[in-house]
Amino acid sequence: MSDSDPNFGISRLDQKSVGTHGWQVRFQRKGVRYGRFFSDSAWGGESNALAKAQQFRDRLLAKAERGAVEASASSRSHTGPAARNRSGVVGVTRILQRSADGTEYFFWQASWTTGEGERRTIRYSVLKHGDEEAFEMACMARREALG
Repeated sequence: MSDSDPNFGISRLDQKSVGTHGWQVRFQRKGVRYGRFFSDSAWGGESNALAKAQQFRDRLLAKAERGAVEASASSRSHTGPAARNRSGVVGVTRILQRSADGTEYFFWQASWTTGEGERRTIRYSVLKHGDEEAFEMACMARREALG
């Protein structure tokens, strides 16, 4: 943790459209991702939620440095499709994009995280390739990216 940044690994989330306000703790150690959200309403306000987020982060960092945190603590990504996954393939999603004039464009998007921790995505147009072909291209792109 950086001494000059008391909020290392902590980000503020304010999404007025869905009423979400709070602090998100997210960081990665030895290939394992850790995270938790601290809602302002659940913790009695913005400053209390931030204090709880900092405590959680500090405890988790200390355990991670000692190697005491189990890999399963937050390694649920890429283990299988989530209940809300409609494509049936982890990391492949059907995207709807609307232009300013209201025209709708559909894409199949593949997403993955590189070995350096960078997020990557690629989209394939349903209009250009057809729905099945765009889906297969997205699946193949993700498989190739993950090796």
